[in-house]
Amino acid sequence: MFESKYSKVLTIILVIVIVAILGLLGFLAYDYYQKYITTNDAEDFVNNFESDVASREDNDNDDNDGNNEALDQLQNMTGGTNQSASSQKTRPQYKGFGVLGTMTIPKINLKYPILEKMTKTSIERSIAFLWGVGVNQPGNTVIVGHNYRNGAFFSNNKKLNIGDKIYITDNDGKQVTYTIYNKFETTDTDTSFYQRDTAGKAEVTLSTCTDSGKERLIILARAD
Repeated sequence: MFESKYSKVLTIILVIVIVAILGLLGFLAYDYYQKYITTNDAEDFVNNFESDVASREDNDNDDNDGNNEALDQLQNMTGGTNQSASSQKTRPQYKGFGVLGTMTIPKINLKYPILEKMTKTSIERSIAFLWGVGVNQPGNTVIVGHNYRNGAFFSNNKKLNIGDKIYITDNDGKQVTYTIYNKFETTDTDTSFYQRDTAGKAEVTLSTCTDSGKERLIILARAD
């Protein structure tokens, strides 16, 4: 009688353990599936974005050459001065948010659009602009991203080191190469490094949580 009850208890415990393991495996599988979908969508967007801005820049240059020639002829005829108007570019959209540009970090196989503002939703979809002058502009620009256990967004920033390269392409098609020159951890309320003297050069700051979630991992990079 006692052995029968003991066997039933062991059976129940075994079933609970198996269900728990299957639940955990299912959760991990779903987590990594989400990462796969997120990174694939982002990479497709980045590749298309960089191709589109390159094509648009080529077309703008061709159009400007033709327009400038016509304007020069008009200027010679009228004796006036003309200035060509800059083309109006529509800001690309990614999952409901405007895009300021794209970021690529080969060292950690990162490719994401930089969303125009940080909100709870935006940083669940990509990395986002938090503070600063704007991408590829003289001064400092802070970009934030989550540190998820599945490796999405800025989760692998901890693998970056001084000297590694970051590539940012803006909506004008200009790609700037940044070199990491500092990496440190600080509190989640520290913003002292945001507004810093960049000596007229473009700089970028990458901010994410540490693995513990209690501090921030900060990476500073300067345009080459």
